[in-house]
Amino acid sequence: MYTVITFFAFTAFVAFYSWYKLRKEKLDSKDGYFLGGRSLTGVVIAGSMLLTNISTEHLIGMNGSSYKNGFIIIAWEVTSALALVAAAIYFVPKYLKMGLTTIPEYLEKRFDSTTRTLVALFLMISFIVTLLPIVLYTGAINIESIFNISEVLEVSKEQGLWITVVAIGVLGSIYAIFGGLKAVAVSDTINGYGLLIGGLAIPLIALVSIGDGNPLDGLVKVYNHSPEKFNVVGAKDSVLPFGVLFTGLIINQLYFWSMNQTIIQRALGAKNLVEAQKGLLFTGVLKILVPIIIILPGVIGFYYFGDSLYENQDMIYPELIKKVLPVGLVGIFAAIVMGAVLSTFNSVLNSAATIFSIDVYKRHLGKNCSDKKLVRVGKLTSTILAIFAILVAPMVANAPDGLYQLLQQLNGIFFIPIASIMLAGFFLKRISALGAKAALFVGLAFYILTTFILKVDIHFVHIWGIEFLLNLAVMFGVSYFYPADKDFNQEDLHVVDLKEWKYTKPMAIALCVITVLIYIMLGQN
Repeated sequence: MYTVITFFAFTAFVAFYSWYKLRKEKLDSKDGYFLGGRSLTGVVIAGSMLLTNISTEHLIGMNGSSYKNGFIIIAWEVTSALALVAAAIYFVPKYLKMGLTTIPEYLEKRFDSTTRTLVALFLMISFIVTLLPIVLYTGAINIESIFNISEVLEVSKEQGLWITVVAIGVLGSIYAIFGGLKAVAVSDTINGYGLLIGGLAIPLIALVSIGDGNPLDGLVKVYNHSPEKFNVVGAKDSVLPFGVLFTGLIINQLYFWSMNQTIIQRALGAKNLVEAQKGLLFTGVLKILVPIIIILPGVIGFYYFGDSLYENQDMIYPELIKKVLPVGLVGIFAAIVMGAVLSTFNSVLNSAATIFSIDVYKRHLGKNCSDKKLVRVGKLTSTILAIFAILVAPMVANAPDGLYQLLQQLNGIFFIPIASIMLAGFFLKRISALGAKAALFVGLAFYILTTFILKVDIHFVHIWGIEFLLNLAVMFGVSYFYPADKDFNQEDLHVVDLKEWKYTKPMAIALCVITVLIYIMLGQN
């Protein structure tokens, strides 16, 4: 009972605080609803970025994967710091200079309106098919496991998960639909730092217990129990071979942290470039610390449970929470986990609504519509997508390599083709609009064919790298015969102050050095 009370108390506090901070905000304008009034600060951007990224697909999925595979999956996290450096120094200054609200807007400026519409539709499909259902389902696993909802309601485990999925989906939709980006960002900030503190507490309490009061002794015991789990260099036949860092992984990371609407929308809503760069680089620092929360607990779980949960690896984190946390703290941590689920869910809903309203509806269906109507369209879009996500969520159960691996495989369907044309747009002036469109479809078909139909025996991240090169070849080939008919000039719309943060370069160098040192230090096992 105490667990339930603390859970609802913390959840209510976040909701009340978000309402209090938003009570005077103008949420009926385009910038107010979709970009938080372009008023976000570095701390809010970092907190929101972290929690938009870190949700239960990480807590459940990555800890499940590390329980089985060890620290080799750390590459998903620490290489993010390198991509955030690129975003802070190169990409975001250009986005703010152009006054973008969505990433597809850039594609219209660089290529043409059809490219913008196609990418907008690709993104909408990817949100519905991949991210939203997996976030909902992993959230439901955690909440159902902690509160035993199926037992309380006297229903089957499957029905308990369904009920939890619907509850989370409805609650997350309320934030996104009625509060816009500012509500998402404010609630994210509280939950983000709550997740950081609570997430660090789980392994710390476990290590204190294992080490009889000394967490370092506990870590030594966990290490000595299974030193192979601490190796960060994956073998060729592992779940994440070391070689993928130099093929498709870096393309994926560049896309995710520099071009992904759901993430980069926070930086687009920055008060100025200084705050955007602070937010991006502070997120880089947090991403280097995050493995303590989303990888180490899985390895500690192996110490406690051995290989008894190998057949159901995604249950390891909920089991660890129940084992190490005092009863009074379980409710608060469950509320923080719930906040992480809601954060990613409502962030994606807000980004999807932004893309549909601005990149599709305003340009094709309501060219002269007012900002108020555009906001109403955004709210309706969020509602429809939430319903779809709730219906699809239970279909992602029983992924053979775990839910996180499934999420990454599905992300590749859309991420790599879009990353290819974005990077070509920035760095290759001769690429034409027709070349970009051809690469989108060729890349999409190639990845689906090799990964899901023919199931080629090459790691899917290597396939990302091959696909990227194929897309470049297609763009060069088509652009040779159908060259670009206009030069792209980046105009400065003077939307925000573009003066650079003075610590950008020192922090960027530090993040790059730390990332390399992690591989040098942990690659010896």
